[in-house]
Amino acid sequence: MNSSESIRVDPWFNSWRAEILKEFTAGVARLTLAADPDGLLLEEGVLEGIRERGFELIPFEDHVAFRYAYESKFRSRWDRGEETDLVVVLRSPSSDLDALPYDLLQAGRKLSFNLGDLFPNLSYPVVAALDRSCLDALFDAQAKHAPGQLGDNATKDFVLRHVFEIAPELIKQPSDLLRVLLRRHYSGQRIPDMLDERLIQVLRQNGLFEDWPLEAIIPDAEAFFAFLQERWPVFLDRFAAEVLGAKCEMREAETHHALRTPHLPFDHPDVRVYIDNLFLEGLLQPVPHEQSQALAKTWVAYGIQVSATEDRRRRMEGLLDSIEKTIPTVGARHGEWLHFAYRWAQLKVLSTEDWVLSGEGEGYRQRIEGITCLVDSRFQEWVLQHYASLINLPATNPVMLHHLPRFFAHSLLGTQSSSRPPAGKLAFLMVDGLALDQWIALRDVLKEQDSSMLFRENAVFAWIPTITSVSRQAAFAGKPPIYFPASIHTTDKEPALWTQFWVDQGLTLHEVAYGKGLGDGDMDEVSELLSRPKLRVVGLVIDKVDRIMHGMELGSAGMHNQVRQWARQGFMRDLIRLLHNRGFEVYLASDHGNIEATGAGRPAEGAIADLRGERVRVYSDPRLRAKIKARFPQSLEWPSVGLPDDYLVLIAPNRAAFVRKGKTLVGHGGISVEELIVPLVQIERASPRPASNVSRRNSSGGDPS
Repeated sequence: MNSSESIRVDPWFNSWRAEILKEFTAGVARLTLAADPDGLLLEEGVLEGIRERGFELIPFEDHVAFRYAYESKFRSRWDRGEETDLVVVLRSPSSDLDALPYDLLQAGRKLSFNLGDLFPNLSYPVVAALDRSCLDALFDAQAKHAPGQLGDNATKDFVLRHVFEIAPELIKQPSDLLRVLLRRHYSGQRIPDMLDERLIQVLRQNGLFEDWPLEAIIPDAEAFFAFLQERWPVFLDRFAAEVLGAKCEMREAETHHALRTPHLPFDHPDVRVYIDNLFLEGLLQPVPHEQSQALAKTWVAYGIQVSATEDRRRRMEGLLDSIEKTIPTVGARHGEWLHFAYRWAQLKVLSTEDWVLSGEGEGYRQRIEGITCLVDSRFQEWVLQHYASLINLPATNPVMLHHLPRFFAHSLLGTQSSSRPPAGKLAFLMVDGLALDQWIALRDVLKEQDSSMLFRENAVFAWIPTITSVSRQAAFAGKPPIYFPASIHTTDKEPALWTQFWVDQGLTLHEVAYGKGLGDGDMDEVSELLSRPKLRVVGLVIDKVDRIMHGMELGSAGMHNQVRQWARQGFMRDLIRLLHNRGFEVYLASDHGNIEATGAGRPAEGAIADLRGERVRVYSDPRLRAKIKARFPQSLEWPSVGLPDDYLVLIAPNRAAFVRKGKTLVGHGGISVEELIVPLVQIERASPRPASNVSRRNSSGGDPS
């Protein structure tokens, strides 16, 4: 099957994408200049369609960076007589195309795409506020229902009904609203503020749910799950009384607040289907109950504390069942893998507990090993097909680490498309080497130390290879590694790259700071850095976890134990408190994760490798890489996606390392879920605030199976 045939049968390239992709035929023009004010060409499926047709794409955002990539990757190839098709994307109206450099205008054809052409009868501001992943459902609904010209409110109602399956007029009882909110918040579905406001307006106008905190729980996942957690013990009392005939002291009398909050129908079929997953994945926490033994034999079992032994077995079996059913397919969108990664991380945390590592957990270990092989295989196949399309996705909902500085700039400086006020000051905590499962261990300790901390959790993709000089540097530069070839083997330029990004955004040198080598009680150093009077944005590298990892001889279980011990020393708690007290909005991320790997043999390559990592080797000569590849046939020659042309990567086989055969270590550099998908967390004080642009579990996942 040729590429054009594969494109026609792929549903990603149907509907509105076909209107765009028909303009891209290889060989028509080697340079295309596209005005794309609504970011349609940067949508995941469109990007893949353009690449499938043989085109490469560069956004025109930074004039200097663009000129470097254009001259080095394309102009030089054209001068040598090589053929390649390039699309230059300008995130501005077509009228701004004429402002592009003269040599581009002379050589390129012009195209223009916008939402108004795709959805002429719908309100442009409403459609523009939607995540581009929503356009499939909207385009299909437009074709099916053929609406006439709709105003703002009518468009909002049309979108709520046909895109998000929310019909406000049909929400008349608690189970209706819970079903809507569970489907939305469990999957991390992003709904624009204006649609949330419309939904609340309609519900309030109908006089429904007057005692519900709609303004908090509709837009904010954290507030919603806290609401459910608060009402779960009250439900259990009623359930025990009604089903078991037990006489329980009703907890509604405990506080005046509880008396004013509604009874929630957790036992309604539309609600009950979610309950197990919420507890298994840690979104809700099991509670003790005086009738725990009897309740543990009913459908509410996952939400009941019985005994440590019973609770951990029940949770392990439930997570294994859930994961087996929800491993994303090779054709999945990136959000499904980000959502899955949290579930996978929860399993990793459980799998390193002593009882699993002992003889008691032998059956579970075998089952986990089988699932791990399947996850590794499917994820690698997905990465090979889709990873390259993630690089140029918009930074408004960050998907990769180099998107973070632009996302932070939106938060700090404000944008016309955001309803949130600009942040006063912003701190970026880069915890070097922190895998998602280790973040969960760290988070749980932070919760024990300070219950006022609130975590808005998400995840992003690191760079391949998952090493510090590539991935961490991209996170501070705000650019793919191709734009910093001179420093790709070191992190010495990070402070300059971080500062330059913010200067380009209009800040002064005195408003930007960077610090590294933190994690061992360096609070005086940090406090001095934060005391600068004009400081507005600071990037801090905490490398304690990375140092733990490179000295680790006890595998993943040892990593979790050491991360917890470090967290209990209080550095992270004190750092976050200090930043909050100084008025900073705080974000935490990692540059790469890590896995427990087993040696497959050490390449006898002498000094020919530019980088000799445990999970990755890097060469500047393709013949040298091919020579080592021949010795390790299961290793992967990674294409130079977003990397300098002479940065040639060879990745060790799954769960293997380029060290002495049979040696066990904890390392990084490869493309497992644990190495490549890293945490992105906004950390707030637990006081009511508008929800962040980073929604919990930024995902396109759906209902639980």
